[in-house]
Amino acid sequence: MRKYTSVLPWVVAGCLALTAGCKQVDDAKIAQDVQNQIASDPQTQGSAVTVTSNEGKVTLKGTVKDQATQQRMEQIAKAEPGAAGVSDETAIVAAGAAAGAAAEQATNAPPPAAAPTPAPPPPQPIVVPSGTSLVVTVDQALGSKTSQSGQTFLATLARPVSIGGATAIPKGSHVTGTVITAKEKGKIKGEGELSLALTGITIRGTSYDIQTGTLDSTVKGKGKRTAVTTGGGAAGGALIGGIAGGGKGAGIGALVGAAGGLVGGALTGNKQIEIPAETALTFTLSKSLTLPPPAQ
Repeated sequence: MRKYTSVLPWVVAGCLALTAGCKQVDDAKIAQDVQNQIASDPQTQGSAVTVTSNEGKVTLKGTVKDQATQQRMEQIAKAEPGAAGVSDETAIVAAGAAAGAAAEQATNAPPPAAAPTPAPPPPQPIVVPSGTSLVVTVDQALGSKTSQSGQTFLATLARPVSIGGATAIPKGSHVTGTVITAKEKGKIKGEGELSLALTGITIRGTSYDIQTGTLDSTVKGKGKRTAVTTGGGAAGGALIGGIAGGGKGAGIGALVGAAGGLVGGALTGNKQIEIPAETALTFTLSKSLTLPPPAQ
């Protein structure tokens, strides 16, 4: 009996040693506990440090503000139950140095991109309103006897048309017109008639349709005329006949005089209405004309 009693303490001691040697280390719990204590400790909280554990050896990585904080972290890690050692790999970075680095980075940053300049508003089209006068010189002779109804005639703009102080239709623009009515006067009775209207204009190489009032003139039997003629000594700028909007019997308007530099006269012979080439006639737009915006 004594023999077994003396051996028992050695068996118990061996089992205890074996049990202690076989105890597993919980690295995840150690690392988490140390991390939590660093985050809650007044001296170490706020430090950019990560904690890992491998077989009980705790490793600290990151940056701290001073040596005292670094030492306090090491104390926390060593005091953790189950920790077999501490490897401190943290670096000390002063708060002023960190702020300076941030300021230098901000200084070297490229300036913000400037806001794009808003595009200017698109140019507006030019509108030549109805009622605008177009003074043209006819390129060929026209007459109640020599012209035909429906015949096209050509003319040239004798005066520029300006809108808002800018030239909308330049002088010299080509114009087309139509002989609305051409009726030869009879020898004994009947009346001679001549009616004209403009139908198109070419401006800077582009053609546009236009609408104008008609210019009418009538000559009755035995030479009585509604279109008034002028002699060579007529006053400059006088309006011969009327600027008609289409009424039968109204005169064909023609401007004469040195001021305008235009050859004038709705000339009639004893029996027929005749308009020589280069005669200046004034037509009025009956519908507005829209032109593209001026070139920028």
